[in-house]
Amino acid sequence: MGPAFGYQLSLLADKTRRRLDRWAGQHPKRNKLPLDVIILSTQRGSSTSRSSILASHSTLPSLPSNSSRPWSASFAPKTLFLSLCCSSSLSLSLSRLLLPTIRSSMGILASLFLFVFLLLAPRTSACEFNSTIRKHHHHRLGPTEQYALVVDANGSGDFLSVQEAVDFIPENNTKRVVIQINAGSYIEKVTVPATKPYITFQGAGRDETVIKWHDRASDRGPSGQQLRTYKTASVTVFANNFIARNISFKNTAPAPLPGMEGWQAAAFRISGDKAYFFGCGFYGAQDTLCDDAGRHYFKDCYIEGSIDFIFGNGRSMYKDCQLHSIAEPFGSIAAQNRNSPCEKTGFAFVNCRVTGTGKLYVGRAMGRYSRIVFAYTHFDDVVIPGGWDDWDPSGNKRKTVFFGVYKCWGPGVAAVRGVAWARELDYETAHPFLAKSFVNGRHWLSPSDP
Repeated sequence: MGPAFGYQLSLLADKTRRRLDRWAGQHPKRNKLPLDVIILSTQRGSSTSRSSILASHSTLPSLPSNSSRPWSASFAPKTLFLSLCCSSSLSLSLSRLLLPTIRSSMGILASLFLFVFLLLAPRTSACEFNSTIRKHHHHRLGPTEQYALVVDANGSGDFLSVQEAVDFIPENNTKRVVIQINAGSYIEKVTVPATKPYITFQGAGRDETVIKWHDRASDRGPSGQQLRTYKTASVTVFANNFIARNISFKNTAPAPLPGMEGWQAAAFRISGDKAYFFGCGFYGAQDTLCDDAGRHYFKDCYIEGSIDFIFGNGRSMYKDCQLHSIAEPFGSIAAQNRNSPCEKTGFAFVNCRVTGTGKLYVGRAMGRYSRIVFAYTHFDDVVIPGGWDDWDPSGNKRKTVFFGVYKCWGPGVAAVRGVAWARELDYETAHPFLAKSFVNGRHWLSPSDP
């Protein structure tokens, strides 16, 4: 590095220091972070490329509450945090041992040279990100390998929106990251891509934290094409090993009458494998919960809708859940889309409660080999006589579907047993559907999960 180049870098550092001093004088009441921290940040991929070098300063102004926070909003004291935000984040840390050197003029030049070097370096892998956050993130959750990001609609967390927090997590992450979503109503459409596994949405309570949107199948997306059912979900998860606890998902589109087209409006779509939901709420009308594909376990959840409000080809167990109908004048709970006898998919409802205001079918044969079992479940008097719909004018699906009932009760249970092609199961036949083994839970659910 020649003398002229070094002199220019020194001028840049001095100019930045003066700007910080001037800012601090103009905003004496603004909260400040103690700075044993130096931040070097640059962002590319926008129309205006910007870089800032904040060095040799005793305090650093905190970000405004409405900031989009292109770098991490959580800074560990006594750390040099480098965040290079390109199409993905690069986060590195150095110990405070560098600080005495950096405070010298030669240290400033060395740190700036390091900054330029990192700018040209390859992007950080998920492994490097995990190393950084494990050592320095101030939201570490206990002794296990879990790290937390905080979302707060009022600005007191790390992010204002859930999608911002999801976007911050690097692709191919291998450690569980808990996104703590504080109480509030988050009006946004959220997608967790397949490249971001091991994410947890932790809410403040089913009635306290809500993510909601309002798309219908007949609405048009950015391309001008109709969204169709699967793209209406307020929250879509393609990633494996997803967890949601104590949070609700809503689609606020109004409920359609039977026969109305284009009103499908999903609140949640789960297309990843090994997903666990505890204490969650799913609110919508037609097609509330898209249980699309993969193995899933729902525990102590509330699911509300009108027509086929649980549908898809997942391999899923619903344990201790309430299934609530708002159908007018009638509707259906589950539409399962198994299309081959070789598929291991199906819906098992165990120790659930079926309630509501409108009459409904408990299951419909969306696929030729549709498989639905209700066990130890209480039915209010809301079931249409016959209980099941083969969804086939020819009646051929009646020979191939597997609809079963085992030890259910309540004023509506007689209607559930109302067709000959829905089976009253004995223990031997029902047993595979009664435990977590139906979804291979022993291999991916924690022993502490209820």
